[in-house]
Amino acid sequence: MKNRSTKLVFFLVIGLQVVMQSQDTYFPDRGIWEEQSPQSQDVNAELLNIALAYADTSEYVESRDLRVAILKGFRREPFHQLLGPTKKRGGPAGLIIKNGYVIAKWGDLDRVDMTFSVTKSYLSTVAGLAVDHNLIQSVNEPVRKYVWDGKFDGEHNAKISWQDLLNQSSDWSGQLWGGNDWADRPPREGGLDDWKFRDLDVPGEVYEYNDVRVNLLAYSLLQVWREPLPKVLRKYIMDPISASTTWRWYGYENSYTNIDGVMVQSVSGGGHSGGGIFINTWDHARFGYLFLRNGKWKNQQLISTNWIREATTSSLSNPSYGYMWWLNKGNRKNDNLPESNFYASGFGGNYVIIDRQNDMVIVARWLSPPRLNTFLEKVYAALEE
Repeated sequence: MKNRSTKLVFFLVIGLQVVMQSQDTYFPDRGIWEEQSPQSQDVNAELLNIALAYADTSEYVESRDLRVAILKGFRREPFHQLLGPTKKRGGPAGLIIKNGYVIAKWGDLDRVDMTFSVTKSYLSTVAGLAVDHNLIQSVNEPVRKYVWDGKFDGEHNAKISWQDLLNQSSDWSGQLWGGNDWADRPPREGGLDDWKFRDLDVPGEVYEYNDVRVNLLAYSLLQVWREPLPKVLRKYIMDPISASTTWRWYGYENSYTNIDGVMVQSVSGGGHSGGGIFINTWDHARFGYLFLRNGKWKNQQLISTNWIREATTSSLSNPSYGYMWWLNKGNRKNDNLPESNFYASGFGGNYVIIDRQNDMVIVARWLSPPRLNTFLEKVYAALEE
């Protein structure tokens, strides 16, 4: 009887500690995010201002007309074209959240802009929700078990698992929405015939960044959820974290498919050919803050800790990449930053960076990619004082 009483007291104490920790953690309500001075969070304001000035003068160099920037950026790809919506972008903008509070901001934070491949981390989260809701039993299962319309037919494609799509190691071969897998970021060597008739790699063994295959993941998840992925994201993530109503998630003009008798748009995992998520900086910060808090918002676990751990673990084919999250490991490692950092990254210098070691989220928009590491090192110099 004494042992049972001791165990009961132990669990009550642990439970009370969890509740108290949850109550002490700040979560912003809709439309409001409390600001604190850098000094109150043990950050050197003078050094932090140097970092902000650097970000504000390090704008992505290509045209603010993103139609021009996209077509120029992917001009090597045969048959590349814009199929989804685009939008002229704003200037540099960003937020730094420390210990839950805004300690720095710059630019127009309410402006809704394209975010390109940062969309992939949102797409990965929709996959995680499917696992959490038991719509997908295991990421190691072949996708063909769930999608039987021919996309995964053939000896090679039939072997591809959800995990292979999530960590971009599937080497799926085919065409989707008019885009050929081999035409997306082709090698600098060879020509059309070499790219078309290449030897295929064993799924799971070789990493290759490829938006056609990312869009295939979005299509496959649509088949599993049987409702538009933006609705799934809004219901389970964006509304619970009190995001604004201004964000949108688009596909292509030709990416509609029949779901239960209704034509539904299959969204894209980036803005490579237009589309993807259009969002403001505040909403990016809320999404990043959810991951900083390990999937929990206030007293609600929105995405499982198991999924976040898996999504931010190095894949066998690329130590720098998890399930559509970049990691501070492998050939992308910056030794001046915590190795545990992970981040979403998109064309044009869009970033959502999560640092659990320092309890911090950094969002940067239109920051010249070659200047990212210098900017971050300036931010971290302010933490060391």
